[in-house]
Formats: sequence, structure tokens, C-alpha cells
Amino acid sequence: MKPIRLLLADDHTLFRKGLVSLLNQEKCFEILGEAENGREAVTQANEKSPDIVLMDIHMPGVNGLDATRQITKARPETRVVILTFSEEDQDVFEAIKSGAYGYLSKKITPARLNELLLGVARGEAPLSGTTASKILKEFAAPSSTSAPNSPVDELSEREREILKLLAEGLTNKEIGCRLIIAENTVKNHLKNILAKLHLRNRVQAAALALKEGLLPLKTAAS
Repeated sequence: MKPIRLLLADDHTLFRKGLVSLLNQEKCFEILGEAENGREAVTQANEKSPDIVLMDIHMPGVNGLDATRQITKARPETRVVILTFSEEDQDVFEAIKSGAYGYLSKKITPARLNELLLGVARGEAPLSGTTASKILKEFAAPSSTSAPNSPVDELSEREREILKLLAEGLTNKEIGCRLIIAENTVKNHLKNILAKLHLRNRVQAAALALKEGLLPLKTAAS
């Protein structure tokens, strides 16, 4: 298995070096570089093409949210995961709207972080239950300017089925098992779903499914 290439962006040197030391103990990860601020993170992401960027939010100069917007726009194949102490609702919402693939607290254990990063490489979105609930509730808020036709109407019956299962929290593999189709087929359907709905990642897709009433809020956020 090819190592997952990581870029770490955090202005706290001691934390960043400790994280590098922890991740270097795992053969499944390769540290491509470190950045002390958002500007360095953007530059290194463009130069080194990481699979995943672990991004702090509050950094000097270009902050993590601005850097996330720039990276996800220039390199949609690179997955930015926010790793921060901030649990402010606004930071959570802005991070996902900026294109972040997930949002994690620095209180996470090393073992859990490793597990979730492997999940990101498989296309799963790393979110704690509390964070997922906040995001889904925010994105599910009804819009006063919404169009009469639902964007979900553009999806095929199979795509709607996959979107519903995605919003329930199932992984690609679990969706494939539930629908008796290959995991790669699920991945292809998800690419088409994101393209049709003009969304950046599966978190936003799950939120839209909730907003459009494909499943009740308590089911999606549990």
C-alpha cells in the first residue's frame, strides 16, 4: 500500500513537531512538509501535492480557513482536514463551507487520529458526533431564497439512494454492501452526485440530503 502523503500546518512548533513524531511512527504515512502559517501551507500544497493537509485555523498572516479555500480551489484532489482546539460553531461552519473535508479537535487521541486519517484516504469524512450535528443543523437551515425545484431532482434514483445512505453516515464500503454494488461503483456515483449538486465534499452532500428531507435530522446527526 502506498503511504498517505501528509502536509502539517500549525504555528505552534511544539505541537507540530510532536505530531510529526507520532505520525512518523506509522508506515502508512509520509510527512511531505510542515508549514507555520496558511501562506506556507498553500505554497507547499502546490509544490508537494499532498493527499491530506492537516490544518490549524488560527495562524498568523493567512489563516487556516483562507488557506483551505485556496488549496481546495487549486487542488480539489487534496483533502484538507482541520485540526484545532476551536469548537466555536462559526469556525466549524466556515471550515466546511471553505471546502474542508473534516474537522477534528486537538484533544483527539493519536490512535483515533491515525484511524480517521486512514478513513480520509478511503473517502470518509472525519467528524465527531457533536461536530457533525452542528454542521448538519447549520446546512439544513431552510433558505428563504431556495428555488422551487430541489437540486436533488437532478439525481438518478440510484444516486438519491446513495446520497441518503451517505447522510446516514455509511462509508463507501458499507454503502456498497447495502446496495450489493462494488465500492468503486459507489465512488463513481459519489463523484457524479457532487458534480451535479455543485458541492465540494461528502459532508456538504450529507447536509443537503438532510435539508431536502431525504432523512430526519436525528438520523443524520446521530
